[in-house]
Amino acid sequence: MLKRRFIKTRRFFRNPFVKLLFSSSIFTVWVLWLETYWLFAGLIIITDIHLTKYVNWRFWRKRLRKGKKHKFKTELLDSIIIAVLVVGFFRVFLFEAYSIPTSSMEKTLCVGDYIMVSKLRYGPRLPMTPFNIPFTHNSMPFYKNKNSFISTVQLPYRRLKGINQIKRYDVVVFNYPEGDTVIQKLPEKSYYTMIRQYGRKKINKTYSILYRPIDKRDNYIKRVIGLPGDTVRILHGIAYINNKKETAPESIQYNYSLKIVNSNDINTLDKLEISKYDIQDNVYNSVYTIPLTKKKYRTIIDSGYFKAIVKYENIDPTSSNQIFPFDKRYTWTEDNFGPLAVPSRGLVIEINAHNLPLYERIIRQYEGNKIEVKNNLIYINDIIRHTYTFKMNYYFMLGDNRHNSNDSRYWGFVPENHIIGKALFTWLSLDKEKHFPYNIRWSKMVKFIR
Repeated sequence: MLKRRFIKTRRFFRNPFVKLLFSSSIFTVWVLWLETYWLFAGLIIITDIHLTKYVNWRFWRKRLRKGKKHKFKTELLDSIIIAVLVVGFFRVFLFEAYSIPTSSMEKTLCVGDYIMVSKLRYGPRLPMTPFNIPFTHNSMPFYKNKNSFISTVQLPYRRLKGINQIKRYDVVVFNYPEGDTVIQKLPEKSYYTMIRQYGRKKINKTYSILYRPIDKRDNYIKRVIGLPGDTVRILHGIAYINNKKETAPESIQYNYSLKIVNSNDINTLDKLEISKYDIQDNVYNSVYTIPLTKKKYRTIIDSGYFKAIVKYENIDPTSSNQIFPFDKRYTWTEDNFGPLAVPSRGLVIEINAHNLPLYERIIRQYEGNKIEVKNNLIYINDIIRHTYTFKMNYYFMLGDNRHNSNDSRYWGFVPENHIIGKALFTWLSLDKEKHFPYNIRWSKMVKFIR
């Protein structure tokens, strides 16, 4: 009885009219979502695939040849092509997997975590660089110094409708805003940091430079602190949004310096699960600098193995040349920063010589204007301007590992066209300092990111 039902069901779904209806419905929903109505012409192709069959759309098949061996090969090729198309569709429109390479989001996300990112939450951003090697990001699999894309053809930024808007404290994946220019032999280094240290002429003369479009810049992951229209300030390492203290998760950590009483007690640090990338030690006086959450800090205090525990805070204004906006008039540090207004689309601000360093990169790079300063007057596209209207929304991002994170304090705002999606959950977590099976962090497996 069940076998008969199964056969009838299979015959029903193999019916060309049923296939046509099902495929056309999915295709129609997709076109309506894209709001690109000329794609409805694709219904002609779908109809021909399932009914009329005038054109051999699956050109790798030879219709006249028969035989089990040939049938196996064509079905295998069919399966591979369909799998590639399905995976590609999921990566562009629904979800994509990423790995965590740095400790900037410890303890929310650890080095070796594999996460799933939702493109649907904020709306999928359509590809802007269409010609690239499938399933690569910006470099060749075994040649990191070579691009895996062709940037001569660029499509305009466009984002489809999403489920929600970006909310404060969301953990978001985005393209690194300063990643538009990369030193070929040192892709891990910030080009702009290098030129601030050594000068543009020296860097450009010494190294080969690569230029990357928006969607081919390195992927970063941080927590949203400032939304468009917010004013962000950081005092003693704590962020304030519109004069209200941040609602910080338990996973946020700061650097502390501590002195070990007994050298044998160094093993206690291992029990705290501190990333080796973040441990700094002075072998001459047994002073260690490590990041701690509130919970880990209390554990240190209760252990009694350490003394002279001091929270790190940078109060040296001379370090401001590496802190956004890299201007001597702003003596900000990573622990005492701002206030800084986060631009929103349509916001009109008065633009002058004092606040120009805060928004010059937005006006020039992100929104594509020519900007010059002559005789204390600001020329935008060769016209004297006293105000400026922003074209996009922007965001201020911080890492949860506050003293070990390359975030908005060091390079400024994240434009909306750089946003990729929301980090949903960790589906796999591997400790790179251990061997299998001891490297599996079972407590972080299939864990939602908050």
